[in-house]
Amino acid sequence: MEKEKKWPEKWQELTPGCMVFRPGSTREYHTGTWRAQRPIYDTGRCIKCGVCYIFCPEGCISQDADGYFMADLDYCKGCGICAHECWPGAIKMVEEG
Repeated sequence: MEKEKKWPEKWQELTPGCMVFRPGSTREYHTGTWRAQRPIYDTGRCIKCGVCYIFCPEGCISQDADGYFMADLDYCKGCGICAHECWPGAIKMVEEG
């Protein structure tokens, strides 16, 4: 019986070339632990345009039941593209604490 591969928890544990061991397993691989900054959303300024959703390179932003877009912090790497592209200024990046 083959021992199941333990998935890396930190970027330092990645294999060279970021090899994929099993297709379709990205939801199991939480990359949010790499983050130095996190997005904070201000729903008072949000106009529900979805620009943050469109520009997120990780695809970790989704719309909630009220129509606001929020990042899934299990997968957000804190790149800040969502905050940069949010022209109403509804997203701010803060230091991970």
